[in-house]
Amino acid sequence: MKVFSLFLVCSFLAWFLSNLSEPYESRCDFTLNYRNLPDTMLLGKNAVSSMEAKIRTSGFRFLYYNFFTKRLDIDVSQATVENGAYVIEEEVLKKQVDGQLSQNISLLDLDRRQLVVDLYQVVSREIPIKPNLNIQFQQNFLLEGPLEVVPSHVTVKGPSAEIDTLVVIETSQMELTDVSTSFSTEATLIFPKGLDNTIFSEGRVKISGKVARFSEEVFTLPIKVVNSPEGYRVKTFPNTVSVLCKATLDRLKEVSKSDFEVVADYGQLDGSAENMLYLELKQLPKNVYDVRLLEKTVNFVLEQQ
Repeated sequence: MKVFSLFLVCSFLAWFLSNLSEPYESRCDFTLNYRNLPDTMLLGKNAVSSMEAKIRTSGFRFLYYNFFTKRLDIDVSQATVENGAYVIEEEVLKKQVDGQLSQNISLLDLDRRQLVVDLYQVVSREIPIKPNLNIQFQQNFLLEGPLEVVPSHVTVKGPSAEIDTLVVIETSQMELTDVSTSFSTEATLIFPKGLDNTIFSEGRVKISGKVARFSEEVFTLPIKVVNSPEGYRVKTFPNTVSVLCKATLDRLKEVSKSDFEVVADYGQLDGSAENMLYLELKQLPKNVYDVRLLEKTVNFVLEQQ
């Protein structure tokens, strides 16, 4: 029985392989992949996703197609416009399909005489990306310069009715704690709801920032009085004010008193405090973290000239 069973199996395999080597005609399903779409058009949800073709090939090939789905690229640039619809005629469609089949496969027929491609008109816009990042720094550390977002914009394609109201695309909310060194992280983009027919060129962005240690220095600055009354001189008490400046150590070494200007405007005198003027910083150094007056007001007297 063992010998008989062995010969039976061998006979069956020989018969099976012999039959598979014979040519057959049958139908196979192909998944469609559309390419070369016009720049102002997008593929609609009702686009045909598969197509059946009748082919002639060996049984081995048909066995392969039963296990693996074959994909066909459809070149939309070869479509013609008929009554507002993009149509690929049978002759063009067969040529595209036949060109992607192996030499030992013959295309006999398709399940359709033409392929109507579901496309709709779109517009394209560049929308800026806004990072949604909450950073908690270690003491005496700060962000030097703005956050860098790469890419800084996302290309949006869709119907005008959907994308005309887009102003900015935010990233997912992220939180960084105890930061004392420069950082780089990735964040996903949060797209508004209701954009069913819109596509975005990016789904994630890279956010990086340069972190530096900062220090503080207090500058004692003279007070400049403007809009003095005619025939009088305004004398302030005191005639100087303290200003606190926060910046990186390297930048703080470059800051001098000439980078500031503190003004007391007599023309803005508040009637409720006749002997008091409000101080205002009219000139500040660039690329500093914070500048703050330590005194907001100053007393004064009028001296006749």
